[in-house]
Amino acid sequence: MKKKKNNIRAIPENPVIYEINTWVWLRELGEKYRKKINLGNVPAKEYDNLAATGIDTVWLMGVWKRSPAGLEIAKNNEGIMNDLRNALPDLTDDDISGSPYCIMDYQADKKIGGEKGLAKARKELADRGIRLILDFVPNHVAPDHPWTVKNPGFFINGSEQDLAEHPEAFLKAGNHIMARARDPYYPPWPDVLQLNVFNRGLRDELVKTLDHVASQCDGIRCDMAMLVMNDIFSKTWGDKAGPAPGTDFWKHVIPAIRKKHPEFVFIAEVYWDMEAALFNQGFDYCYDKRYYDDLKEGPEKARQHLEGMTLYEGKLLRFLENHDEPRAASLFHPAKNMALALASLTLPGARLFHDGQLEGRSVKVPVFLSRRQKEPINEPLNRFYLLLLKILKYHEVRYGTWAPCELSGWHDNQTCQNMLAWEWTGEHENLIIVVNLSDDPSQAHLKSGYPWLPGKTYQLFDVTSGELYRRDGEEMNDPGLYIILQGWGMHALSIGH
Repeated sequence: MKKKKNNIRAIPENPVIYEINTWVWLRELGEKYRKKINLGNVPAKEYDNLAATGIDTVWLMGVWKRSPAGLEIAKNNEGIMNDLRNALPDLTDDDISGSPYCIMDYQADKKIGGEKGLAKARKELADRGIRLILDFVPNHVAPDHPWTVKNPGFFINGSEQDLAEHPEAFLKAGNHIMARARDPYYPPWPDVLQLNVFNRGLRDELVKTLDHVASQCDGIRCDMAMLVMNDIFSKTWGDKAGPAPGTDFWKHVIPAIRKKHPEFVFIAEVYWDMEAALFNQGFDYCYDKRYYDDLKEGPEKARQHLEGMTLYEGKLLRFLENHDEPRAASLFHPAKNMALALASLTLPGARLFHDGQLEGRSVKVPVFLSRRQKEPINEPLNRFYLLLLKILKYHEVRYGTWAPCELSGWHDNQTCQNMLAWEWTGEHENLIIVVNLSDDPSQAHLKSGYPWLPGKTYQLFDVTSGELYRRDGEEMNDPGLYIILQGWGMHALSIGH
């Protein structure tokens, strides 16, 4: 019998995204199976294991062809090499694969299986109901990208004087001097060249490139997406960029791709509170970096941020770590790690888990590496994260209605201010999330928006602890569900209607 074709395309509502460091993953699989593993021959069991967690979207970070020129620059950069040695004390030359964001070509690197291997990986994921996200870097390319020879006008160009006065900011590529890429608040990145996104020919070429990318995946994570917006690009590059086009970069690119790929998903890595601008330019999801920063500082700022972002409910991407941030297990003790994860990843929108986060890894892996230190699994964190993934599979959390819960205290006890709380309401069940974001015991009365029936006894099952509570509906309505949590304590209360 002919196998039915899988037509999975659109990334689902409230997706659970797992970022995989592709080169590290394949190398570790090779050690596990004692043979060369690439994207074309990953054992089916590994995809089965991913699907079993409840992950519905995989971000294969770093599949595109890496740059030999960029690799040499990295190996001769003292700062980069120090980072690599700190992360991997027994570093060897073979462990340095180059940056996945120093892209020589948007073709899957032959060292990891090429385009056939990528297509096979996508099919294996799709057969298990898992969508695929890949990277797109609009701001820069490698110094040996073919455009440096064929289309030097695609770049921010400099002069011999620029190179002599600012060798850290300019690079000679072929017969041309070109600017190294940067964002306006940091020194230039040493291994990449700055594209001139005001160049119409470049814009059209990037649309063609992205059309090719979109044929191989279900969505893209756009690196530093705000850097190519007209106003930011003008401020960064001034006269060297030339006059700004009448249409902003993403308003040019996204509609062109959606004509051929209407369900394709755009995710923006974005900082500086630029989420609203990028949503207006067509993005489906934006990083909520502000919430990540505020959450680490305590409940007050986090609460204020959530109140201010209700307009974008369901469109923000939350995380507790990713390849750019420190490992959560290195920053927080286990109880705090768990509490912050629950307070971040049970909100509406996209939920991002990072490669190694589930196992409680504490060593951040620089993106230049294809190998990482061996670390023992942190069993308590691993159990918690697997449980959290099960919670995120609940129907009401995926497809229900989200709303904040009211928390109140007493005139002589306002420890309710240490907590965050919200609920997901489904057709047959509610899930109430309460987290104490402090070191101290805290109490509160919690009022949900659901009309609990007076005289009816409800069973409240705490998914995180396995404890079962019974409460009368009248009490739950007024004065509200009494909550007491120890420092960094939490509840995920499943309540049948």
